[in-house]
Amino acid sequence: MARKTDRDIPKAPINRSNLMRGMRLFRYISTTDRWLFALGTLFLLLTAATALLFPRLTGKLVDAAMPGSNQASTLAQLKEVAVWFVYLFLAQAVFSFLRISLYVRVTENMVFNLRKDLFHHLLLQPMSFFTQNRGGDLMSRFSADISQIQDTFTTHIAMFLRQLLIIVGGVVMLFFTSMKLAQLMLLSIPVVVVISLFFGRYIRRISKDVQDMTGQNNVIVDEVITGIMNVKSFTNEVFEKRRFGQSAGHIRKESIYRGMLRGAFSSFIIVCLFGAMTWLIYMGLQLVQSGDMRIGDMIQFMFVTGFVGGSIGGLAEQYVQIQRTLGAVERVFDVIDREGEPLKFSEKPISTRYQGHLQVQNLSFSYPNRDVPVLQDVSFEAKSGEMLAIVGPSGSGKSTLASILLGLYRPTGGQLLIDGVPASTLDLHELRSNMALVPQEVILFGGSIYDNIRYGRPSAEKEEILRAAEQAHAHSFISSFPQGYETVVGDRGIRLSGGQRQRVAIARAILKDPSILVLDEATSSLDSESERLVQDALNTLMKGRTSVVIAHRLSTIRKADRIIVLDQGRVVESGSHESLMANPDGLYHRMCTLQMQSGMYELE
Repeated sequence: MARKTDRDIPKAPINRSNLMRGMRLFRYISTTDRWLFALGTLFLLLTAATALLFPRLTGKLVDAAMPGSNQASTLAQLKEVAVWFVYLFLAQAVFSFLRISLYVRVTENMVFNLRKDLFHHLLLQPMSFFTQNRGGDLMSRFSADISQIQDTFTTHIAMFLRQLLIIVGGVVMLFFTSMKLAQLMLLSIPVVVVISLFFGRYIRRISKDVQDMTGQNNVIVDEVITGIMNVKSFTNEVFEKRRFGQSAGHIRKESIYRGMLRGAFSSFIIVCLFGAMTWLIYMGLQLVQSGDMRIGDMIQFMFVTGFVGGSIGGLAEQYVQIQRTLGAVERVFDVIDREGEPLKFSEKPISTRYQGHLQVQNLSFSYPNRDVPVLQDVSFEAKSGEMLAIVGPSGSGKSTLASILLGLYRPTGGQLLIDGVPASTLDLHELRSNMALVPQEVILFGGSIYDNIRYGRPSAEKEEILRAAEQAHAHSFISSFPQGYETVVGDRGIRLSGGQRQRVAIARAILKDPSILVLDEATSSLDSESERLVQDALNTLMKGRTSVVIAHRLSTIRKADRIIVLDQGRVVESGSHESLMANPDGLYHRMCTLQMQSGMYELE
């Protein structure tokens, strides 16, 4: 998934509401850093002030070199101005260094606190939040949005203030230098600059359209490369070539149009902006000839005019960047301000261990923003240490029920009791610490096998981790790798087979030592040999624990203490394997018969 760039960050209008939200960022700045930020702003003011001294000293340098004074006096004046230039450059260097150093320090500390708070609140969000938001979009909060905020505090705010100060201070200097030229400048240069800004904004919008088209064109290439098997097997090479050609043709057309606009814009700049500057020089030279102005003052005026014009142009870009930053702030605080689960984080081991007695009473559930009920009036019981199996057709609500047992979703009706206590009143951290899940699709972290097993209990000793791997029948294949337990599993565990990933997940669950175990079709996608090894490991894991097993292969749950059959979100049958098979008209009997006919059901 492509990473969101700063071009994709939505711009927010600069109004009171958004500015107040932006000011919340200062809560992440300590008192000491706020003083450092204020000191950095002072150095920013000094940098802007010294920048405006450059045209003044340049004018004095020109005046000192003009004929009319004796040579010794001229050389002395030139040396004096040159010395002031040295002082000016040194002051600029020192002020810039201090401003940048202070701003970077304050910004990095603020971003550090902001990242931690954002990640903290992200961890608190319920599963419904993650199902409703794309992973790439959430990732962009930490990449593009945080980077935009970081760049703004480090650079854009400083540049905005500096350019604003140069515009105000420059205009004041222009009027003190020559009232007549200043009036002429305000009648010409700002108008040209404003027209240029609108013209430039239109070109940027066209450029954005071209970039979007290029992105869509790249999607076609990505889809073809990813699905090249389908392209070739359906002999759609000509279709894909035509589709790509049409998309590339739109890019060519828009790019040519953009090029013409850029050419027209360059011509406009040459004719209007430089024409206006030439006209000001002409009028200034007339004032010099008439004795109303010194040549040095005219040089100073033209330099300051250039500074003011450049700052007006740069101010618009910084304004856009600040708008993007307010948009990024809104997206970041959208996560931070969102109400999360009532989790109490603690690195200490839990002190309460559940007996594992589960009772589900008239439970109903519908996913947020959906009107279709997934579970309706579901009731069952699993006593401590029992094995409860849940079976049913696809879409009957089995995995949803497992998620509710883990506290990932709250039922919309009825209740779940654990050891006689409503689950809604239990601490979520304590509840989930007493449970473990072994899913069908195991997602491992990209580190080593050792770290993935230790994830079950980060405080575990090495001997405990090795023992858990042995109990999960994983030690033998792990030891066969050259790096052993330090073998890196790759992104999402891609370097391990399905059976190996399952056994690592089981070792992780064994290490956690839960009271309640939830197995969500943990062997359905494995071959016979891998299934046998995984099932042996699961049998070890389930000893002495309450186990809720969601099964696809019904032969794996024949020994369950109780089997409930779900269909369209309702419990339609309940009992032992023998009692359910005794009903030839029951859903469970039909499912077992179909699996026996297909060879999926193996009789012991």
